[in-house]
Amino acid sequence: QVQLVESGGGLVQAGGSLRLSCAASGRTFSSYAMGWFRQGPGKEREFVAAISWIGRVTYYADSVKGRFTISRDNAQNTVYLQMNGLKAEDTAVYYCAAANSRVAGSQTDFGSWGQGTQVTVSS
Repeated sequence: QVQLVESGGGLVQAGGSLRLSCAASGRTFSSYAMGWFRQGPGKEREFVAAISWIGRVTYYADSVKGRFTISRDNAQNTVYLQMNGLKAEDTAVYYCAAANSRVAGSQTDFGSWGQGTQVTVSS
């Protein structure tokens, strides 16, 4: 089992930037893929980005491609989501997730979830 704690959310104006962090503990961090998901008001949870176990492979949702960057620091047991060019439609609770394998790209690949951090983008 993996324990995940997100941080870095907040209120930002449209066009601004935020960096989310997710600290992991429990399993060997470098042995599994990590991902970010989000759930906006009245919407289902959706995939945002994922990164493989040593960071060589990344996946992004089309809606964030070119604006968001996922990265990981295996020495710090932390995964990041750098969000630039934020839009009002990016407003959501953002969740960090740990996969059950070294590479993962869909929600069903992830078995451990954080509590979420709120990101609000004002237009």
